[in-house]
Parts: sequence; C-alpha cells; structure tokens
Amino acid sequence: MNTIECITSRRSIRSFKKQTIEKEVMDQVVAAAAYAPSWKNTQITRYIFVESEEGKRKLLETVPSYNKKAIEEAAVVVIVTIIAKRSGFERDGSYSTVKGDSWQMFDAGVASQTLCLAAHEYGLGTVIQGIFDYDKVREDFQIPEEKEVVALIPMGYPSENPDAPKRKMIGELYTIC
Repeated sequence: MNTIECITSRRSIRSFKKQTIEKEVMDQVVAAAAYAPSWKNTQITRYIFVESEEGKRKLLETVPSYNKKAIEEAAVVVIVTIIAKRSGFERDGSYSTVKGDSWQMFDAGVASQTLCLAAHEYGLGTVIQGIFDYDKVREDFQIPEEKEVVALIPMGYPSENPDAPKRKMIGELYTIC
C-alpha cells in the first residue's frame, strides 16, 4: 500500500472481529509510530496496550455508551499518554511559543494518527476516542503524575468496511496568498 492509498483508505473502525493481534504486529505498529515527528524530537508519546478483559472492563466504566462497543470488541485498547511539560518548552521551563503547553497535544495527535496509519498498513482498524474519564483511567492504570492521558484507541481486525464520509471541496481547505 502506498502512502496516499493508506491515508485515503483508512477509516475509523468501531466494530472488530474476535481475533487477537500478534505481539510482533503490535511491535511493528509501535516501531512505525516512533517515526512520528515531534517538537525538537522530544518523542513524548507513550502507549499502554490493554489486552485483558479486566482492563477493558475498567475502560468501559470511563466511556459514554456510544463508545463502549468498540472497546468491548477491540483486541486491544491503546491508552495514549504523553510525558508532560516537554513539548513546546525550553530547558528552563519557559514556553517556546505562544501556544504554551498545547503543543504537546499536537505531538500526541501526530503520533496517534501515525499509529493508526501504521495499524491500517497491517490490516488493523482503529478509532481515536477522546471522551472518557481521564482521571479514572489515570487511577485505574496507575499512570504517574508526570504523564498525561490523551486518548483511547480501540484496535483490532475490522468486521466492517465503512465508506468514506463526504469530504470538503479542496477550495474550502486552502488558499494561496
């Protein structure tokens, strides 16, 4: 699959087959995601792969009903975290840009999408979820204070192949000055 095909054929998948993901495949997905660009190459994004039914039950307690099916069916749910206060900062702790600490979310987003594209290359489906109880996830999975919980990504072999949603016309997306 070439890059454009990977980008244009990837979909948010919310229904998965009952099929485990081999550790070697997970390793390859994370190895590819490690190439996501980041502020001053800080590489702040970290992943927790939740495979156990007990772990998934804990996650189910943190999400609204419309996100539960994807978590229940996914082979793994990736908890995306970042090492806080590194991206967008100088060594003295001051902000490098007017964006303050929000640059770390940009890096987490780039890394998350890179993970999803790599997963797609290996035949896996993903959906990035951002509505959940962040504090409960931190507590349940003992995530230390120096890390911030960013997103959940259910991942597995898709049992659906949704059509692409309508896209905006390119004239709406950019201008030339």
